[in-house]
Amino acid sequence: MSLVQLVTALGSREEAEALARSAVQDRAAACAQVLGPVASVYRWEGRIEEAQEYLCILKAPEAALERLTAFVRERHPYDTPELATFESSFVDERYLAWMRSET
Repeated sequence: MSLVQLVTALGSREEAEALARSAVQDRAAACAQVLGPVASVYRWEGRIEEAQEYLCILKAPEAALERLTAFVRERHPYDTPELATFESSFVDERYLAWMRSET
């Protein structure tokens, strides 16, 4: 079993921190980090948009990814949120054991 990191962007630090906190409280994620602000540039409905966003990185065992993704989709304020994973090629066994115990 390996670790997955699900990344999503939100429009404010408060939204990102609330999502991080609720995911950990609900045990959908073992831990979360909020980074930002970051400058985002994207096309939306035919226009180039620029926004200040905050990244929320939610960490869980790979087996918990489906539940974590559903949790984020249900609570995310965007119509089409970014939901992208990064899989780790190495995870310390003690960290992974802790993560399993928290999700």
